Amino acid sequence: MIDYYPPLGFYYKVEFSISKNKNDVRFQSMSGLSVEYDMEEYKEGGENRFTHKLPMRTKFTDMVLRRGLLTDSEVIKWFLNAFRDREFVPADINVILMNEKSDHLRVWKVAHAIPKKWSISDLNANESAVIIETLELSYRYFTIQ
Repeated sequence: MIDYYPPLGFYYKVEFSISKNKNDVRFQSMSGLSVEYDMEEYKEGGENRFTHKLPMRTKFTDMVLRRGLLTDSEVIKWFLNAFRDREFVPADINVILMNEKSDHLRVWKVAHAIPKKWSISDLNANESAVIIETLELSYRYFTIQ
């Protein structure tokens, strides 16, 4: 008999279609794979016990990635091209959850992502902390494999 254990969420990588840099797949944290429906309420005449709620459009939240600052990154060049030159080139992203043998357990395919926000953590001469860069992206949708 094989026991089932849910996978752990710490062994993953994030692949960008615009980067072949092996360091660009490593992130400290990733959030924002979430989808929900906008609902429209419809009040039926004569029915006072409830309001009908009808699904309209799907909404996908923004993806947020955090990692230690890289000095050479194709993803950051892509971000800076968007902010500096207003060159918004969409990229596809694969978020790959792996097991201890590096087998792919689940792949989320994120379509048409574009840079939305880039920031770094505070610089403080009183601390010897790693500088963390935060990348925020908007995307159209994701699928699960």
